[in-house]
Amino acid sequence: MDQAEQLRNMVRQSSSKKQERTARVITVTSGKGGVGKSNVSVNLAVQFSKLGKKVIVLDADFGLANVEVMFGAIPKFNLSDLIYKGKNIKEIIAEGPMDIGFISGGSGIVGLSNLTKEQIRMIVTNMEELDSIADVIIVDTGAGITDGVLDFVMASSEVLLVITPEPSSFTDSYSLLKVLSKNPSFVNEETKIRVISNKSKNQEDGKAMFDKINSVVERFLTIEIEYLGAVPRDAHLEEAVMRQKPVSLITPSAKSAKAFETIAARLSGTEEEKVIRRGISKFFSRFISR
Repeated sequence: MDQAEQLRNMVRQSSSKKQERTARVITVTSGKGGVGKSNVSVNLAVQFSKLGKKVIVLDADFGLANVEVMFGAIPKFNLSDLIYKGKNIKEIIAEGPMDIGFISGGSGIVGLSNLTKEQIRMIVTNMEELDSIADVIIVDTGAGITDGVLDFVMASSEVLLVITPEPSSFTDSYSLLKVLSKNPSFVNEETKIRVISNKSKNQEDGKAMFDKINSVVERFLTIEIEYLGAVPRDAHLEEAVMRQKPVSLITPSAKSAKAFETIAARLSGTEEEKVIRRGISKFFSRFISR
């Protein structure tokens, strides 16, 4: 029995024992770096927290520690400490603003590809506990079309794709969607891919950015994407980035913060009814089986 089958059996056996609440897992990704993906992740975390949700951010970009920088807190432990050093899930959750927790993936993300049976069992147990702790878990992936990013997206039932007006963002985002659509394991009906137009001139410009990429996707790919909203260019947002703080915290009246508020409200409203809610335990099951 291979590693993936072991994990699936463990999750299946555990789920059959009792039906626990499951967290909503939202994966934020992009076709390239520099589009503001981590900015979207932390600001949505703040907005969800304002809506009364318990939020945890998983920083799965082990090359760049953007989340911890923007939250102004350095985690003592990361996923590697859970896998190899006996730490439990609560011990590796660092505390950010507004009671938002975050987990640094660190090199533990790489280590997920080669686990022992006991390590798999331990991850299942801890991820089930994480499901009981959080209402929303935001997974901030690395940037670009790498195996790691694709594995996270393929494991997700809900994906937010961040694009910008830059031509390279358009082409790289389309390439990411193309790779997904060509993968025989990808089931579009089980995955909601929503687009956020970042750094737009205004809301109309943001919608035009989406329409541009969607027209090509509809013509050439067997995949569906939806428009979620736009975050306009904003001096307050740029200042917040320089100060390494979420704009939703330090300038909540800024137009960019208001845009994040609107997007979070949409996700918390009727949009939530459209997604398959598997929880973080089954998310990791799908990820490792990739």
